[in-house]
Amino acid sequence: METGSAGGSAAGNVTEGTGSGPDWIALPPGLLRMRRLLLVVWLVPLTVATGVLLGIFVGPPWAAFAVLPLALLLWGWPMLGRNWRSWRYAERADDLLISRGVLWWEQTIVPYGRMQLVEVTSGPVERHFGLASVQLHTAAAASDARIPGLLPEEAERLRDRLTELGEARSAGL
Repeated sequence: METGSAGGSAAGNVTEGTGSGPDWIALPPGLLRMRRLLLVVWLVPLTVATGVLLGIFVGPPWAAFAVLPLALLLWGWPMLGRNWRSWRYAERADDLLISRGVLWWEQTIVPYGRMQLVEVTSGPVERHFGLASVQLHTAAAASDARIPGLLPEEAERLRDRLTELGEARSAGL
């Protein structure tokens, strides 16, 4: 598996079909909705609690510090969108490409023959939003790759395809 941190920007959330490069697949919008909801669920109560507690115990002027979690919410909302648009993956003949990142762009290449285990996981929040993640394990501990926020059908299809291709191209040690 190779990981690159070369500069450049990842494409948006559309599948490219130019013929000269891989056909990139973007993550579904449910992942963005889930992450934004979690941002609101954590920061709105924190904003209210900060304002009320500081206003009661320290004084009303200090309640203005409740603006800090609110500012984090307003900054985080578009940042989550940019991060979500940067994630994409592509299945090629011999390997799987995973591209992500806005400021620090990273592209991971996982050869099918090096995959040892492909897992599909879905926590309670992911299940509520109808999402699952695919985790790829290789021999090198630092080279595991993950694709978050897929529809469960796509995650299972990808798991089955990657397992089949991994078995067909397994690299003997």
